[in-house]
Amino acid sequence: MSNLSYSESIVINRTPEDLYEMVTDVTRIGEWSPICKAAWWDEGSTGQVGEWFTGRNVDGETTWETRSEVVAASRGQEFAFIVGGSLVRWGYVFAPVDGGTEVTESWEFLPGGIAMFTDRFGEDAQKYIDSRTEAAHSGIPATLAALKKTAEAE
Repeated sequence: MSNLSYSESIVINRTPEDLYEMVTDVTRIGEWSPICKAAWWDEGSTGQVGEWFTGRNVDGETTWETRSEVVAASRGQEFAFIVGGSLVRWGYVFAPVDGGTEVTESWEFLPGGIAMFTDRFGEDAQKYIDSRTEAAHSGIPATLAALKKTAEAE
């Protein structure tokens, strides 16, 4: 197993606080992500550490929902969540730079995720792990480019 973590950055002509507000509005993720087409907070949640949301993913003909827990929520600095509470960590870091904000999106397949795929798919687990890894590696730059386009147009 290789490449089980990945990150990429882009500079967007907006403040860190503006971009943090966009990213933490999980109801907007479908505007940018090539796979996560919709998301919604649990009732009463506002994006604080320990709160949960649901995401609906579509990849080809496969659709599935995930539950994610917020693990970092520092306005204008960092927002991160762990899918299933132990499977995959997604994060965004916001750093002011000349020309706006450098946004870094990161992804890491955690040991709990590898164990879940192994339990669920047995000998075929690596094929599914590789597929999810490839989707993250191609999805991050696509998501960042779409976020930049939207943020700079608003």
